[in-house]
Amino acid sequence: MNITVIGTGYVGLVSGTCFADSGNDVICVDIDKDKIDKLKSGKITIYEPGLDVLFERNTKQKRLSFSTSLEESIKDAEVIFLALPTPPGEDGSADLSYILGVAKELSKLITSYKVIVDKSTVPVGTSEKVHQVLAQNLDETLFDVVSNPEFLREGVAVEDFLKPDRVVIGTNSEKAQKIMSRLYGPFLRTGNPLIFMDERSAEMTKYAANSYLAARISFMNEIANLCEIVGADVDSVRRGMGSDSRIGKRFLFPGVGFGGSCFPKDVLALGKTANDHDYDFKILNAVLNVNSVQRERIANKIISYFDDLNGKTIAIWGLAFKPNTDDIREAPAIYTINKLIERGAKIKAFDPEAMENISKIYGNKIELVSDQYEALIDADALAIMTEWSVFRTPSFKTIKKLMKSARIFDGRNLYDLNTMKEEEIYYESIGRSKIEK
Repeated sequence: MNITVIGTGYVGLVSGTCFADSGNDVICVDIDKDKIDKLKSGKITIYEPGLDVLFERNTKQKRLSFSTSLEESIKDAEVIFLALPTPPGEDGSADLSYILGVAKELSKLITSYKVIVDKSTVPVGTSEKVHQVLAQNLDETLFDVVSNPEFLREGVAVEDFLKPDRVVIGTNSEKAQKIMSRLYGPFLRTGNPLIFMDERSAEMTKYAANSYLAARISFMNEIANLCEIVGADVDSVRRGMGSDSRIGKRFLFPGVGFGGSCFPKDVLALGKTANDHDYDFKILNAVLNVNSVQRERIANKIISYFDDLNGKTIAIWGLAFKPNTDDIREAPAIYTINKLIERGAKIKAFDPEAMENISKIYGNKIELVSDQYEALIDADALAIMTEWSVFRTPSFKTIKKLMKSARIFDGRNLYDLNTMKEEEIYYESIGRSKIEK
């Protein structure tokens, strides 16, 4: 099939590349000429494990190409994906200006039947708005608008796309259903479902799924905080809970809160939808409030320990909001760094992939170093903010040698408490006993 993907951000680039790898001819279009030039030259503009192999193969075999011309890119397209940003406003509402703006442009360019697919995460009712904009200049026989929410997890997005748990399609058009079934057929050969529903239900499904997962995270963070107070161990509690088949093991790991481009934005947007319909969605407000406090928990532990941070150097391991990505949007590390800097601390930080992005925020306000151990030289404490694999089995001997005094504040519970005892390292984590030297 001939496919056009409008927008070459995270969702657009992964989707376009994976569609090309299943044999389709894909054009990814963007107004950002610098980004398109980089992609044309073979440079991927995001970090996502496994994407480089598919990108290289499909650009080489000319199934995947890039353009800044919307008109040229959609001429032969059967399906047009809108993978555009929907940033949150101050009130939590999703900004639809990019999507509706492109829809207006498409309404002046389309001359043959196309399926227009909302791939971006959008509020309930967006497909109807897109339909209305297109219909201003187009006969309604020339298009169908479909909602096809993405469920990609950063760090494993390629695997998620190629082997999805499910594909959700919102449409009442039989013609669009057949086209979307053919498009997604190669990805569902193992029998995972292609679920058709109305457009509003598809839009709601995305927000409901992410908000529920965010709620699980916030709940476990509250349990962890209570464990510290009453002397329980959250790891034991988590294993006890997770063994119940009604609950399951996933998303029960406590830490420093959720971040990234999805959970915070989607919880806010679902809350805004509820408010717009005069519904008090109490759980969502609690989820956000818990997360707001939790993402500063490690900073507060460090402040409580030292009291005065003036002249203190704090090493930070991990800047991305999760491992295997360079995405720092709403990363707990940023909230931690900001609070520590406010209290007078000097920051030395390392992340395997997010250094370039974090430097755009802080410039020379923090010191970015070339490896994790360099960050420890003469540091008064180490804060672990992202559970990268490289941080899981460090040399504790080197840690003790390089730091002024070995103190670890672990926001991801990476280390065994008995090991910390044996190593005689001061250790604070989330929802577990404090280890004192």
